[in-house]
Amino acid sequence: MVVKLQDLDLSAKRVLIRQDLNVPISDGRIRSDSRILASIPTIKTVLEAGAGVILMSHLGRPVEGQPESAFSLAPVADYLSSALDQNVALVKDYLEVIPVVDPGQVVLLENVRFNLGEKANDETLAKRYASFCDVFVMDAFGTAHRAQASTHGVARFSASACAGPLLTMELDALSRALEKPASPTVAVVGGAKVSTKLNVLETLSQRVDVLVPGGGIANTFIAALGFSVGRSLYEPDLVDAAKKLIENTDSGAAQIALPQDVKVAREFDQGAPALVREISKVQQEDFILDVGPKTAESYAKLMHSAGTVVWNGPVGVFEFENFGAGTRALGQAIAESNAFSLAGGGDTLAAVEQYQLAENISYISTGGGAFLEFLEGKELPAVAVLNRVG
Repeated sequence: MVVKLQDLDLSAKRVLIRQDLNVPISDGRIRSDSRILASIPTIKTVLEAGAGVILMSHLGRPVEGQPESAFSLAPVADYLSSALDQNVALVKDYLEVIPVVDPGQVVLLENVRFNLGEKANDETLAKRYASFCDVFVMDAFGTAHRAQASTHGVARFSASACAGPLLTMELDALSRALEKPASPTVAVVGGAKVSTKLNVLETLSQRVDVLVPGGGIANTFIAALGFSVGRSLYEPDLVDAAKKLIENTDSGAAQIALPQDVKVAREFDQGAPALVREISKVQQEDFILDVGPKTAESYAKLMHSAGTVVWNGPVGVFEFENFGAGTRALGQAIAESNAFSLAGGGDTLAAVEQYQLAENISYISTGGGAFLEFLEGKELPAVAVLNRVG
């Protein structure tokens, strides 16, 4: 059982918190502060408990061992100083000198991906991190699928390790949606390629009542039914896998809800006119870029009648205004539904933001890869280690 932050006495302790402060920065300016805002309540909770706080995170994809100013967490330290109304120093030499924090103080360690051995979960580096603290708090769900020194190894060697509030909320929401769902359960899995989400599709087909493939994934399923997809993105080598998932409904697996009609264009272009076609009438020169109005209506009815909805991926190229109606209708139906709804994945969150749905989605996951791996039924290393060390 994972120990939770609220279960521990933190008074006068040195608390090291692994957070996800990987925010977009350009020209030294933070372009989206949502991840930082999400992290602040945990910091305040630990400060109010009388502890000193050491924060660590990665940012971007620098080459290990080659610090670059473009990937520095300095703008994040400045942001936190303002948000917390106290100085948050950026510590760069922590591999040489152990950072010192008194109760009530906060410091931020420079980008952990500047350190050789971070991604490889180097034991010496992990022990170095662990030496900084009395308590290690894993609160970065978005990196929980990675066994790295700052997410996994440090928990092994810390005197005490626990799950932070953000991580706990993620796990509780995912558990509610996948392990104790209210029926009927519906999963929407969109994206460009079946190959990137085949394991997710196969796992969910055994756990939900209705599975809705979207985007390029749906095109492969349409091809599996024997229909033309024209010039649309699809994967011929995975048509048989899609056909198998469709046929598995006879053995109690999820019903596969596929488009009845689609919106197509003659060019893959933002300004291309949208044409509505039945799936049996897609022409060779067509690009399928969205679901049609009949399909959008049927998907909306599914969402309204669901007890649980898991949403990962759009059902069309919603970035193009002429081809966003399907994703918008789907998202609005999920938001209007009385179901417990869980949304995750970068494109999904972009759609949630674009159509202003966040307020009415039950839980929005901060994880991308971690969210997908949980849906696949995989064990997340940074969570598993907390189960073992406590």
